[in-house]
Amino acid sequence: MKSFLLLLAFFFTGLSVYSQQTTRSIAVADTSKKIQVVETACGQCQFGLKGKGCSLAVRINGQAYFADGTTIDEHGDAHAEDGFCNAVRKAEVQGKLVKGRFKVTYFKLLATEVKSPRP
Repeated sequence: MKSFLLLLAFFFTGLSVYSQQTTRSIAVADTSKKIQVVETACGQCQFGLKGKGCSLAVRINGQAYFADGTTIDEHGDAHAEDGFCNAVRKAEVQGKLVKGRFKVTYFKLLATEVKSPRP
């Protein structure tokens, strides 16, 4: 019985570790399209966009847009010191603007570069 409980404990521990998201990119870049390096952060906390709750946004040529195709929570703790609610970060992206929103097809968060305070 002890062996079974120990095995069960290892199984659930392994399952919880496996479910942790460590990736900071989505999809694979389309080599036929240009990769842009943009600023990214919480649209409400850092870019002053109107919305409900914290949502990922990108700033392209000084204009901020909410991002669809990836979420703020897929890239670490948004409320950490270097998280999207507390810092503006850089990311490589591919996608297009559709009806005032940036539709992400590729997103790779670059090394931490903390920028504060808000613009």
